Amino acid sequence: MSDEQAPQRLPRADGLKLAVRHHAGRPDKPTLVFLPGYASDMLGSKAVALDAWAADQGYAMLRLDYSGCGESEGAFAEGTLAIWRDDALFAIAQLVKDPVLLVGSSMGGWIALLMAQALGARAAALVGIAAAPDFTIWGFTDDEKATLQTDGKLLRPSDYGPEPMLTTRGFWQSGQDNLLLDKGIDYAGPVRLLQGQSDEVVPWNIALRTADALRSDDVQVTLIKDGDHRLSRAADIDLLIGTVATLMESL
Repeated sequence: MSDEQAPQRLPRADGLKLAVRHHAGRPDKPTLVFLPGYASDMLGSKAVALDAWAADQGYAMLRLDYSGCGESEGAFAEGTLAIWRDDALFAIAQLVKDPVLLVGSSMGGWIALLMAQALGARAAALVGIAAAPDFTIWGFTDDEKATLQTDGKLLRPSDYGPEPMLTTRGFWQSGQDNLLLDKGIDYAGPVRLLQGQSDEVVPWNIALRTADALRSDDVQVTLIKDGDHRLSRAADIDLLIGTVATLMESL
C-alpha cells in the first residue's frame, strides 16, 4: 500500500514542505482529493480505504497533511483555516492538471466547500463527511470564545488521545473570516453530504443548513441514524466509497 512508502514533499514558497501522497489514474476522470479534519492527517482509516479503492479502480488520488499536521513540516499552533485551505489548493496546483472530486471530513468539509468556491468548475463534485462549516460559531460556548480572546488559545479534552485539543485565536478568527452558512455557498456542482445523527461533534442539522446554503440544485444529504462523528465503521466506509463511486461514474 502507498502508506508503506514515504510521502512526497512539496516545498511551499516559504520553504515549508508539505507531505503528500499522490498516484495517477484515468485521465478521463477527476482526481480524488481527501481533506482531513482538524488535527487529523492523511493516514486515517477513511482516507486510506478510499485511496486503496481508488487505486484498485484506476482513479487518481491525492492526499495531504496540512502544515503542522501529520508528516508535514510546520507548527500546528500556527495553522489557520485559510492557511490549510491554501495548502490544499497549492498541492492541487502542483500535482493535478485535471478536475478534482473533493472529499472533506469534518473541518475538511469546510475547507472543501471553500475550495469548491475557489476552483469553480474545476471542482467536479464534493463529498462531505460530517462536514463542519462555521464551527467557530456553533462549536464553542460563549465562555470558550471569551477564553480564546483573552488567552489567545483554548485547550479542551480530546476524544482522540490523552493530549488536550488546542485551538488558537488565529484559527478561530480565520474561521470567522470564512463563514459560509448565512451568506450562501457559491458552488453549483454535485454535492453529497454524509452525516451521523448520533454525532456529538457536528449537529446533524448542520448538514441540512449546508444543503440549503449551497447554490447547487444537485445536493443529497444522507443521514445515518446511529452514525457517530468519525463515520469510520466498515459500513460507513462502504457508504463513503459507494457514494464516491456513483459520483465518479456520472462525471
